[in-house]
Amino acid sequence: MTTTVNRPASRPRSGDRPTPRTGPRRPPRDLGRHLLLGSVAVLWLVPLLWAVYTSLRSYEDTASNGYFSWPSGLSLGNFTDAWTQSGMPHFFWNSVLITVPAVLGTLLFSAAVAFFVSRFSFRFNLALLMLFTAGNLLPAQVLITPLYRLYLNLPLPWWMSDSMLFYDSLWGIIVIHIAYQCGFCTFVLSNYMKTIPKEITEAAQVDGAPVWRQFFQIVLPLCRPAFAALATLESIWIYNDFFWPLTLVDTGDKRPITSALANLQGAYFTNPNLIAAGALMTAIPTLLIYFALQRQFISGLTIGSSKG
Repeated sequence: MTTTVNRPASRPRSGDRPTPRTGPRRPPRDLGRHLLLGSVAVLWLVPLLWAVYTSLRSYEDTASNGYFSWPSGLSLGNFTDAWTQSGMPHFFWNSVLITVPAVLGTLLFSAAVAFFVSRFSFRFNLALLMLFTAGNLLPAQVLITPLYRLYLNLPLPWWMSDSMLFYDSLWGIIVIHIAYQCGFCTFVLSNYMKTIPKEITEAAQVDGAPVWRQFFQIVLPLCRPAFAALATLESIWIYNDFFWPLTLVDTGDKRPITSALANLQGAYFTNPNLIAAGALMTAIPTLLIYFALQRQFISGLTIGSSKG
C-alpha cells in the first residue's frame, strides 16, 4: 500500500525573478481620447501632404490623368520654377524687414505696458489694461478705411520711404502690426508678471535700483519663457499676414512673401502645382521658427498651470 505525503509548497528563492504581472488596463476614455487626437492629427496633415504630393507632380501629368491618380513621375521642378518666376528671394527679404522689427517692437512696448500695470497700483490700472486688450476685439476690416485715410496724411522722411508717407512703405506695415498685436501681448505678459514676487523688485528698490533697471535687468530676464512663446506666435502671425500689405502697400516690390504668391498666377492661366510648391516654400521659415523655439514655446504656455 502506497501512502501519499503532502509536501509544503516550495518558497521562491531569493535569486528567482518574480513572475511579471500585467499592468492595469487602459481606461476606455483614454483610448477614445487618443483615437480622437489621432484622427484630428491625420485630418490636419492631409491638406499638407496633399500639397506636397501636388507640388511634386507636373502640370501636364495632373491635367491628363487628374489629381486623384497615380503619378507618372515626381520631381522638384515646380520648386525651382516657383523660386525663380516669383522673385522669392526679394520678397523673403521684405518679410524679414517687416517681421523682425514688428516682433521686437511688439514685445518691447507690450512688456513696458505690462510692467507698468502689473507692478504699480493706481486708479485706472485695470481700465488701462482693458483698453489695450480691447483693441484686439475689432476686426482689421473695420479699421482699414480710417487707417487708409490716416496713412495718406502721415508724412515720413525721404530716407525712410520713397513715397514720403506711411502709405506704401514698410514702416507703415511695421507700425500697424505693433499697434494691433500689443493688446494680446500686454494681456499675456501682465498676467505672467503678476506671478513674479514683488519682493524681488522691492529689494532692488531698497538697494537704490531705478525703475528702468528693475525693468530691464530683473523683470525682463524672468519673463524669458513668456517672451519665447509670444515671439513664436507673433512671428508666425505677422509673417503670414496678407491683409495689411495688400491694402496699405501699392508697389508690388515692397510686399512680403505672402503677397508674392500672386505673381505665380497669370491673367488667363493658373498652375496649381506651381502655386502649391510656392506655398510650401513660403511656410518653411515659420516651421523653422517653431522648431527652434519649440521647447521654450511649450514651457511658456505651461507656466502657471500648477498655480492656484
